[in-house]
Amino acid sequence: MLPYPKIELHVHLEGTVRAHTLLEIAKRNDYALPADTVEGLQELYRFTDFRRFIEVFELTTGALTHYDDFRQIVVDYAAEAAGHGAVYLEAIFTPGLWRNLDTDEVFSGYCDGAGEALEQHGVEVRLTPDIPRVYSPDEAEKVARFAVAYRSRGVVALGLAGFESDENGPFERAFALAREGGVGSTPHAGELLGAGSVRAALEELAADRIRHGIRAVDDPGLVRELADRGTVLDVCPISNLRLGAVASLADHPLPRLVAAGVRCSISTDDPAMFDTDLTRDYEAATSFGLDPRAFYEAGVAGALCDEPTRARLREIGASHDWADGRSR
Repeated sequence: MLPYPKIELHVHLEGTVRAHTLLEIAKRNDYALPADTVEGLQELYRFTDFRRFIEVFELTTGALTHYDDFRQIVVDYAAEAAGHGAVYLEAIFTPGLWRNLDTDEVFSGYCDGAGEALEQHGVEVRLTPDIPRVYSPDEAEKVARFAVAYRSRGVVALGLAGFESDENGPFERAFALAREGGVGSTPHAGELLGAGSVRAALEELAADRIRHGIRAVDDPGLVRELADRGTVLDVCPISNLRLGAVASLADHPLPRLVAAGVRCSISTDDPAMFDTDLTRDYEAATSFGLDPRAFYEAGVAGALCDEPTRARLREIGASHDWADGRSR
């Protein structure tokens, strides 16, 4: 049986790079790795704690240097996600200003990869560059300007990542520049920090969607506001479990958020590093008895794509027989 259609709105492209691909890219770029076999790298990938996750993430980003690297990882992940039923992705990447990469080469590689992903695997990919919170205001604004410049090539939003904070002042100008240029706002908030970070993202960064946002559940007033506004939360159940945002899957606030009327999409976050994939995260989400169609429809509502693409996504959802898992 074919998998039911899925939309993924929160996946870091650097976090999709599996061990065999990292080995291939590192050899191509003469980049030293701590292991020279797939088996050795897979052991390194085995999640133990946040520190290990950051080490592997930085190791991977260090290997990604050239246009073909960025293009390849988009196409590779689209192939993987398509096998799990994905029809639309909003993929995150970090421009890597601290490594003095050619920013046009980075953006062009990812954008061209998105085009190939559609041609080869039938997956619509839109792109959302992230601003790490360690960036200066000037660096953040540089990323925002590139996001606007590449809007016509599939960049739809600007993100903010790193250690969560209620203080977004240094980045408000960057998000204002993006908004003025027609680029949306999708900051990370409310994963490990409290509901206040979600409210700050809404009020200070005019968030169109919240990446994670699960700690909103701690503030009933905020939950009602999210439901009334129709704000979509990009929920990543297995990532939340791995990073200790929830003590166990049974403790996850997803069913409470859905019951309160908050729209929630389902994503993997960093699948290669959290030992997950789109099917496993959807299985985790539906293990609460929740309807996968509701997650798909939340994805359609939260997607920052053009209206013709949104209409096609609606048609895909409508053509699927969700009762028995078949497309009509």
